[in-house]
Amino acid sequence: MGSFRGQKDWGSLLTAMVTPFNEAGEINESEVRRIARWLVRDQSNDGIVVAGTTGESPTLSPEEKLRLLEIVLDEVGSEAAIVFGAGTYDTRESVHLTHEASQRGAHGIMAVNPYYNRPGQEGLEAHFREIAGATQLPVMLYNIQPRSAINLETETLLRLAEVENIVAVKEASGNLNQITDICSQLPHGFRVYSGDDGLILPTLSVGGVGLVSVAAHCIGKDLKAVISKYAAEPLKARQSFHRVLPFIRAIFAQPSPVPIKYCLSRLGFDCRSVRLPLVELRRNSQHDLDSVMVRCGLLDAAQAGLVEWRG
Repeated sequence: MGSFRGQKDWGSLLTAMVTPFNEAGEINESEVRRIARWLVRDQSNDGIVVAGTTGESPTLSPEEKLRLLEIVLDEVGSEAAIVFGAGTYDTRESVHLTHEASQRGAHGIMAVNPYYNRPGQEGLEAHFREIAGATQLPVMLYNIQPRSAINLETETLLRLAEVENIVAVKEASGNLNQITDICSQLPHGFRVYSGDDGLILPTLSVGGVGLVSVAAHCIGKDLKAVISKYAAEPLKARQSFHRVLPFIRAIFAQPSPVPIKYCLSRLGFDCRSVRLPLVELRRNSQHDLDSVMVRCGLLDAAQAGLVEWRG
């Protein structure tokens, strides 16, 4: 069974952090620092996932990914767990990134299912074993069939859980039966994190420990309260979750991370830009998100410009 072996604990709430770009389309390093501080100090995150798919990792160069890691470690690495998204569809590159991130002081590695090439369960298992073998850091597997076109089956995950430093899975398959199965069958101490903000309550109910979030960029304190209240006060946890559910649904109504970057920009961060093939939100979608942010208490109507807009 996996072990953190003296490494910094990841906690129960991590945010897969967006990557802000400047007008030239390059990483905005000062804004990376601001967002990292905001996530840890203002939004109650225990950890940050750097260079994950929410950070637009498929469009980042290896050098950019590692530079992001260095910045975030420097800014908040003493306060939070910094997990590096090393997974790609190329095992050799994933191993290289894992090694480099380990050398730079990351607190963990996240490895997503290889996307596009659909290697089958045997290839998937071999891919993850190679990544885990390239580091002594704890490793989180990331199962997201909708984006990778392959599911990490329960039997495969159980075999991978025998690897000493594979300690967790971010489950974003959307399959509650599968999530229930893995929570009931994985060895004691192996961590199951929800990879869907909207499924945090059912994941907790069957044995999950927390959430790797997108929404926690803006509602981290609320989501942390849901997680911390669940065991002793499930009714209050459910009520807290229902209050923020409209926001969670809204930020996934368009291709992620476009909506959450827009919402962060409405809170004062310079991070609206995305890299192609993603494009920014149309004006009507911006108004829809503004309205949801007002309803959830993240903006007031005047600040959002909705009083004038509604006429």
